[in-house]
Formats: sequence, structure tokens, C-alpha cells
Amino acid sequence: MQHTESQWPMYVSLKKSEKLVGRWTSVQWEVDQMLPATHAAPAGAHLILLELHKDERGSYRINIDMDNAMLYIVCDETEDGEWKPVAISADQNVAAGCLEADTPVLNIPMPKAIACWIEAFITRHGEVEICAHRRKHVNRRKNQGPSTDHTADRL
Repeated sequence: MQHTESQWPMYVSLKKSEKLVGRWTSVQWEVDQMLPATHAAPAGAHLILLELHKDERGSYRINIDMDNAMLYIVCDETEDGEWKPVAISADQNVAAGCLEADTPVLNIPMPKAIACWIEAFITRHGEVEICAHRRKHVNRRKNQGPSTDHTADRL
């Protein structure tokens, strides 16, 4: 299965490890393997699409411009406590939303090939203005809003 300009199918497998923390045993999940679907499927791997969306380009840009770009593997916890990967995203807002909803998320360093693919996607569809915070009450085009009220300067 080949990737397209907005979808890259991946095989993802997880592994569970038990670690002793003090007197207690703690179960931790981590990504065992993540391979493009052009390879043979590893044992126990799930086929998942890494899909890019135009409205998430700003988040992709922030992610790939960081020194430690990440991919986020969203998981589903089964009734018996096992984790199953169900989605992959390069958008940290998707991961944060899942974590807020108590959905398990694992993160792994983003492979350079995927970072280049995302860069090409952003270039093809155009850059998006990135704002650290949004101020909807300010109309920049008309130079109106609380930050443009300069009456205090006259005092």
C-alpha cells in the first residue's frame, strides 16, 4: 500500500512492559514497531492511516519546526486492559484532546521521511498564520480594539 499526498498507511505494534516501582508493579505501554505499509506486516501490528488535514497545517508546522518533532499514537484500551493503536497524528492538539478525554496516547520521535512528507504537504497547500493566542475582539484590518486605544497616551 503506497502513501498519497495526505495519507500514509503504517503498521503499528505495541508492547507492554512491567516495571517495579518501589514495592508495586507498574504496567507501561510503548510503541514496539512502526513501519510503512509497503513492508510486510509485523506480528500483532495494526494497519493505521497517518492522515494529514489542511486545517491542522499550523500545528504540523509548529511540530516539525521543533528540535524533537513527534508523532502521536492514539490508543484504545480494551476491557482486559490491553492497548490497541487506532490513530496516528502529527498534531499535538489532537493528542492533547485525547489525553483530556482519558484516551491513551503514546508519542514517538518523528522519522525524517515523515517530516519531509509533512513539509511538502504544507508547502503544497500553503502556510497558515500561527498565533500564540487568539484575540477575536480585535479587528486588525480596521486598527480597532483595546490594544489600539491610545487615549491613555495623552494623559
